Amino acid sequence: MDDWALAALVGALLVLANIGVKIVALGVIPANRKPSTGMAWLLLVLLNALVGLVAFALFGSPRLDRRRQARQDQAKQRIRERTEEMPDVPLDPALPAYVGSVVALNRNLGSLPLVGGNTVTLLPDYRGSIAAMTEAVEGAGEYVDVEFYITAWDEVTDPLLAALAAAANRGVRVRMLFDHLGSRGIPGYKEMVARLGSTGIEWHNMLPIRPLKGVVRRPDLRNHRKLLVVDGKVGFTGSQNLTEPGYNKPKNHAAGRQWVELMARLQGPVVATLEAVFAQDWFTETGEAGAVVVVPAPEPAPEPGVLHGVTCQLVPSGPGYTTENNLRLFTTLIYSARRRISLTSPYFVPDESLLYAVTTAAQRGIDVELFVSEEADQFMVGHAQASYYRALLEAGVKIYLYPAPWILHSKHFTIDGDVAVLGSSNMDMRSFALNYEISLMLLGREVVGAMREVEDTYRGLSRRLTLEEWGRRSAGTRYVDTVMRLTAGLQ
Repeated sequence: MDDWALAALVGALLVLANIGVKIVALGVIPANRKPSTGMAWLLLVLLNALVGLVAFALFGSPRLDRRRQARQDQAKQRIRERTEEMPDVPLDPALPAYVGSVVALNRNLGSLPLVGGNTVTLLPDYRGSIAAMTEAVEGAGEYVDVEFYITAWDEVTDPLLAALAAAANRGVRVRMLFDHLGSRGIPGYKEMVARLGSTGIEWHNMLPIRPLKGVVRRPDLRNHRKLLVVDGKVGFTGSQNLTEPGYNKPKNHAAGRQWVELMARLQGPVVATLEAVFAQDWFTETGEAGAVVVVPAPEPAPEPGVLHGVTCQLVPSGPGYTTENNLRLFTTLIYSARRRISLTSPYFVPDESLLYAVTTAAQRGIDVELFVSEEADQFMVGHAQASYYRALLEAGVKIYLYPAPWILHSKHFTIDGDVAVLGSSNMDMRSFALNYEISLMLLGREVVGAMREVEDTYRGLSRRLTLEEWGRRSAGTRYVDTVMRLTAGLQ
């Protein structure tokens, strides 16, 4: 066989292989995936089979490795067994009837009960929330558990990290978890690890990637949760990471860019549910099981901004929960709204179900508003998010742009005057499928009213986006939006 014939044969085989790969992909990739996700992956493979297959091999499956999944399943089963005899507290008769079904949904998906008699303080001030956590740690007598997606030891977090180290030195058991890649991407990571190593704090990376040690997984899975528990008596959760408000990045400081957050300080039985989530993650990373103690809320005291007798339910979600607990909670509440919905999400990249829930609410006459940042901090996500604005505006959703250079990073929403949800979860496909998240549902007019005050502050600072303004964007920008929207579907 001469060289030309050999080359022709090789070329023909490559063409046949390319066709075969694409035919196989048509029957394999869409299986057990949302249609939009399956189509996005198929488009990538059909455009370039080699690139598509490599990308799919790295990012195509949200499944955990067997050891991690087994530990997580064991922890979830233990939580389910220990909570199944705990009844949900009776609902306030003033709440609408649908709330009971939402409580049942959350219980079936995440196993954690609805608990009453809690004390809640909303903390919209960035440095104020760090100070509140520091004060709680300084009063610790037995243990402190800390879990944040991003942790950095800098001038803003130094009081808190120093308090944790001091607590460990006086005999308090301090356990800390932070996401491996999430924290590693912040300047000063190596110095932080060295400083932690010189303390008595027990710390571990979450979802580590160490290929030289055989620790390999899908690289974009993240533990995005944020929580802190002190002695089972005081807990914190919300949107804020443990870093200074510019994330220690010179480009953010040069632009004057700072993150705006919302945290909650909690006391009462709900703190035990935060502790249960931490215990699950600690067991998953270390194999060490722990106990959870339920502590009642303190007696009411006349403190400004402190809400007493609040009923709460914590909803965990993440790669180990195939039911996408946070997405089901969000869409159920949005479809149940009767008068008003206020949404705050730094990354609003919805799947079809959430987009339909939000636009349908607006089309049936519900007053729907969405708070987002005027300036995105991530190129791809920012353009993907922008691709949804026209559909939202045309449906009647009011979009408010929080002024640059600030980044509105808070994650919460309110339904009518009845329900508020606060936590670590964005309203995007990543938070629904790839990130470990926690969402705290809070019931009652008092706590919703407090949340509305935060939303009123956002509205007063923001400007409203109009459909006319959005229609003036260039064709090139709209093209980039559409392309980035496709990448969002590659889950």
